[in-house]
Amino acid sequence: MSSTKADGRVERGNRTRRLVLRRTVDIASVEGLEALSVGRLATELGLSKSGVFALFGSKEELQLATVRAASRIFADEVLRPMDGIPAGVGRLARLCESWLGYSQRRVFPGGCFFSAVMAEFDARQGPVHDALVRSLATWMAYVEGCASDARAGGELRGDTDTEQLAFELVALMETANAHSLLTEETLPYDRARTGITSRLRATATDSTLVPQIP
Repeated sequence: MSSTKADGRVERGNRTRRLVLRRTVDIASVEGLEALSVGRLATELGLSKSGVFALFGSKEELQLATVRAASRIFADEVLRPMDGIPAGVGRLARLCESWLGYSQRRVFPGGCFFSAVMAEFDARQGPVHDALVRSLATWMAYVEGCASDARAGGELRGDTDTEQLAFELVALMETANAHSLLTEETLPYDRARTGITSRLRATATDSTLVPQIP
């Protein structure tokens, strides 16, 4: 086989993989990772079942690839907008707004992808569970890191427990996501924004450093 044909086949395979994963993250955010199947994806996307199977090899690998794809989308939607924003309590507030916006815009139709699938795998064991644990740990570490930077810069009180603060902020965000999905209302996001702003201003060395979250 010529290199041109080989390259063309690889590119077609990559395009098909991206197409499949864009669909799997949407399905999983609403119905869970267990709802994914090669047959369903092949039917919905007009692909051959054997072709989809060849891309992943097993249902577990399909689930893991879906988690990785969702992680990339999450990074683009929530973390990348933080680039260039200086460290401090303002950056922490904007990070929370970035997450709330990602959930409220329904980047994934089921709200936050990770909130949906973590509930599905929280009491299980195995590679998918472990991948989700790593995703949660990475996110919590990012939020805590922003809080630690703000404390180091003198914008949060020196006695601030950054792990506790990160936990509380994430809890407000996840509660807004869950309540909005259930009620189909936007008020939970407003409640979360009010709670986050209040919590940060109570912890900041200067409350005026905390912007009003839109």
